[in-house]
Amino acid sequence: MVNTHYDEGTVNGEDLPNIIYKTLHKEILNLSIKPGQALLESDVCNRFNASRTPVRTAFQRLSDAGLLSIVPYKGAFATYLDFDYITQMIFMRHAVESKVIAEAIALDDPFLVEAIRYSLRCQRLLLDTPCTVEEFYTMDSQMHRLWFASVKRELLWQTIQDFEVHYTRFRMLDIVAVGNFRQIVEEHEQLFEAFEKRKAVDAERILETHLQGGVKRLGTKLIHEFSGYFKK
Repeated sequence: MVNTHYDEGTVNGEDLPNIIYKTLHKEILNLSIKPGQALLESDVCNRFNASRTPVRTAFQRLSDAGLLSIVPYKGAFATYLDFDYITQMIFMRHAVESKVIAEAIALDDPFLVEAIRYSLRCQRLLLDTPCTVEEFYTMDSQMHRLWFASVKRELLWQTIQDFEVHYTRFRMLDIVAVGNFRQIVEEHEQLFEAFEKRKAVDAERILETHLQGGVKRLGTKLIHEFSGYFKK
């Protein structure tokens, strides 16, 4: 992580606690700060040229968001991933999103079809460029969001995102550790093919495979290489 220095108060109209919160929030989600890793107040103060008050405010917000565990007399640590929580999130995503896709298929909206097709083209272009993990993750999520928006379920989509504290980091682990962007895009293309042909049952089956993909791709790495990332 690069040291970034700010003056106390506001930066471009944004208060320092919020800048610290947003920066650390992003780094915990994209695994730059790994599950279980300690965050020292003094290090964060030095990094942002801040006193302890804005840092503690940011830490408390991260704790409230489920991303930071504050242990009295020991310090603050990025929370561990909860595999049981993750599998339940996958189950919920499949149950909700398959219903949303079925509703979107029923719309028979050619503009939606073209929007998804365009998203897939962008994903294919990313495969041929040295894209960042964040860029690919954003593009990966974009197509899913399209059909939520098409049936006016954007609040539901945002609610799912808000509750994906563990699952988002798990998806990042899949992208970072395996790096099989091509397989993820191919699954999107299969999903789109079923969508375009208006085959809701096929789309539901492909969606389940897609959402379970990270577990399968990571495989034994979950037990060996990354076991320390998960709650015991």
